[in-house]
Amino acid sequence: MSQCSECRSVLCVATKKKTKKAVPVIAPAGPPPSPSDLLDRLAVENPHPKCELDHTDGWTLLIATILSAQSTDRTVNTVTPALFARWPTPAALASAPREEVEEVVHRTGFFRNKAKAIQGASLAIHTEHNDEVPRDLETLITLPGVARKTANLVLGVVYRIASGIVVDTHVTRVSQRLALTTDKNPVKVEKALCALFDQDQWIDSGHRILLHGRYVCVAKSPDCVNCPLAEICPSCEGEPLGSWQDRAAHARQHIESGAV
Repeated sequence: MSQCSECRSVLCVATKKKTKKAVPVIAPAGPPPSPSDLLDRLAVENPHPKCELDHTDGWTLLIATILSAQSTDRTVNTVTPALFARWPTPAALASAPREEVEEVVHRTGFFRNKAKAIQGASLAIHTEHNDEVPRDLETLITLPGVARKTANLVLGVVYRIASGIVVDTHVTRVSQRLALTTDKNPVKVEKALCALFDQDQWIDSGHRILLHGRYVCVAKSPDCVNCPLAEICPSCEGEPLGSWQDRAAHARQHIESGAV
């Protein structure tokens, strides 16, 4: 099972050959926005940020997040109902025949690595943690297939423990366009963002940045003219339409509907 030396993810994009053409980077042409202004606008755009991976507890979110690597939340959400119906506990999933687990998770991609990871994590949770997902990052990242992103997501969403900021490709892209960091390494991006925001802002603000990147500041052709951050974004291209509050409402509709 290949593993990134930086983030420990078994499926980090850094460990895979690039098969798609690189998306042109929009170079920031000015200074970054103030953290308070940025967070105020994102809070209006997305008052109640939520995780888009379906789950019922820490274990189901942990497994869903491992499966989401190099996949989409929508795809994972079509797979996990059958997965958890068939093996509803960490012990059941850990002891399931590997080939049967691989068949169920096949659509998420990299199914062999993922099946091995979710069974290994489930086994550790069952045998070492009494079927409870650990509530500290240091222990969580020792589980098979669990990197900082997964640990931060589970701790923040399920337990409201601010262990860090979830950094994926969307968060990295938005952070670079806003000139909040020049790094591409997820650990370094997380460190930069954590230094900008108060710890009690890490969970919701990090998730707002993620969803902003997923639905507004997309990789190709970002919707700058309808972006509530347009006036404060050093990478904005085009003349923004209306007030930033109107644009925030427009973006909120996309986020709530799950439509780009």
